[in-house]
Amino acid sequence: MAQAGAAGFITDAKQVSGQEVRSGEGYYRADGNWLVYQAEVAGENPFYQIYLKNLANENVQQISPGIGKTTCSWVHPSQEKVLFSSTHDDPEAKAKMVAEIEQRKSGQRRAYAWDYDEFYDIYEADFEGKNIKNLTNTKGYDAEASWSPDGKLIAFASNRRAYSEPLTEEETALFNNNPSSLIDIYIMDADGSNVKRLTHTNRYDGGPFFSPDGKRIVWRRFSENGQEAEIFTMNIDGSDQKQLTRLNKMSWAPFYHPSNQYIIFAANVEGHRNFELYVVDVDSKKEPVRVTEEEGFDGLPVFTPDGQYITWTSDRTPDKKGHLFHGKWNHEKALESLGLK
Repeated sequence: MAQAGAAGFITDAKQVSGQEVRSGEGYYRADGNWLVYQAEVAGENPFYQIYLKNLANENVQQISPGIGKTTCSWVHPSQEKVLFSSTHDDPEAKAKMVAEIEQRKSGQRRAYAWDYDEFYDIYEADFEGKNIKNLTNTKGYDAEASWSPDGKLIAFASNRRAYSEPLTEEETALFNNNPSSLIDIYIMDADGSNVKRLTHTNRYDGGPFFSPDGKRIVWRRFSENGQEAEIFTMNIDGSDQKQLTRLNKMSWAPFYHPSNQYIIFAANVEGHRNFELYVVDVDSKKEPVRVTEEEGFDGLPVFTPDGQYITWTSDRTPDKKGHLFHGKWNHEKALESLGLK
């Protein structure tokens, strides 16, 4: 069970996006001067696109081409490059945009479901959204990518083996029922070469991020029924896989604090749709501690590179649409609550 946290982990919280229809999943460059995020804006494309904000002057540059769907961006730690996943090379991308707009106009509500589009590939682009390069160019869902702290490696999630390798009857049935069941964590060189599979389960392993020292990866692993997920860490070669949470809930979107002492993540312990933020020490010696106390969705948390602030996605807005929020982080309180000082 998670521990009931107290107020004071996050102070001076405020919404930092709002011009977009919705926005979220923001990540900082290592120098703290740039924020990359995904947003839906009014126009011909109803899906998320990738944007880069210069935090010094608040200027925003669209990075992705504007066609198809995008997700999971990251900023290179030292070079002026952005990493993201996109379906813009899908021949049917524009038709799917039109179909989505028409579906929304119809007023028919659909249950939320993530799209493991087989046309998702991982791309890099410069800070102007130019010189776009496909780093994966493989059929299947290639997404959820991030650079290592030194920029030499990329960790990502993919179900490519479902399209390129022989499957057992069980695996075929699993994949046909749920394409995420064959998603594993992979690692590759920054140019897309030397791809290596790190996890070997018939469950959804995804959302990998490197530890601040670049020695480990944190990710979340779904249960067989896809209704629960737990937080894990491992060495970057796939060895020493450790389970950090045992909440038997949907625990996901883990992210290291720059101190390398604890990990923050989101979980729906308080109710199916009520995602809150929690922290757990990297050795999982204590139960996770609750950080937020708001009805609705609080998730996708990240720390600023100096560890003094936190940015996350929340629907604590009047229209209940997700937006980026930002607040002061109490590192000392986190250490105390986890018995780390």
